[in-house]
Amino acid sequence: MNTRPACYPAPPSALAADGRVALPLLDVLTSPVPEGRFDSPVDHRHVLCLHLGAPVPVSYRAGQHERQGVRLHGQFCVVPAGSSTRWTLTKPATSLLLRLSPSLMAEAGQGGDLASLIHIRDPHIERIGWMMQAEDHNAYPGGRLFADSLATALAARLIAVQTGAAEHAPRRGHALPQWRLRQVLDYVEAHLAHDLTLAELAGVAGFSLSHFKALFREATGMPVHRFVLERRVERARTHILQGKMSATDIALETGFAHPSHMARCLRRVLGLSPAQLRP
Repeated sequence: MNTRPACYPAPPSALAADGRVALPLLDVLTSPVPEGRFDSPVDHRHVLCLHLGAPVPVSYRAGQHERQGVRLHGQFCVVPAGSSTRWTLTKPATSLLLRLSPSLMAEAGQGGDLASLIHIRDPHIERIGWMMQAEDHNAYPGGRLFADSLATALAARLIAVQTGAAEHAPRRGHALPQWRLRQVLDYVEAHLAHDLTLAELAGVAGFSLSHFKALFREATGMPVHRFVLERRVERARTHILQGKMSATDIALETGFAHPSHMARCLRRVLGLSPAQLRP
């Protein structure tokens, strides 16, 4: 096995009572992903990668075919234990990595098998990811028991997602073409401070308002307003963590009406207040 890159350290370990190494059922880390070609390191555990931050156009190898896509905040990919996925990124990205023990899949009734999943969105899995991230940032106030409960919940949900995909053959509708989607995403990033309208974004995409709503949702997995809200919350979170701007300036820079509006949206999306986010 190749040496792991610095951005992907080995999972933490602890000694069990009998002196053997006991890995946690689930661990989490925030990992930078470099620009250019990147082969995810082979891990003996299932690795779920939640994308953090701004959209990043990527290509990835699925079987023998190279495919194009856009990594969106909150979307996740699954790399099964013992396998690797090749990515080509147009710019650096950041992933929240959740590494799950394969034994949990067997206990949940899946025999330890898990299929590769690319650019999936599931609110339950996102919530588990954010809770694990919060636990990690706060030195695991819930203790090992809480992390283990999140691990079992994640295993069960992954099985549900995988089974649903198998039982209900994906019959996708028309989606916004990738190059038009990139135009819209770039426009949103450049104008988050503005009072964006649906008609404005539809014009950027070159579609009627009614068509644009459905095409955007098919391409990203969420309504336009939810996508813009999450981007505003993520940018506000970044500024709060940096600690260089006042709450009023952050709210104005990220498109919220005032600090109280920003605080409500942070609690709604992240479950945390600005005070809880400040370092």
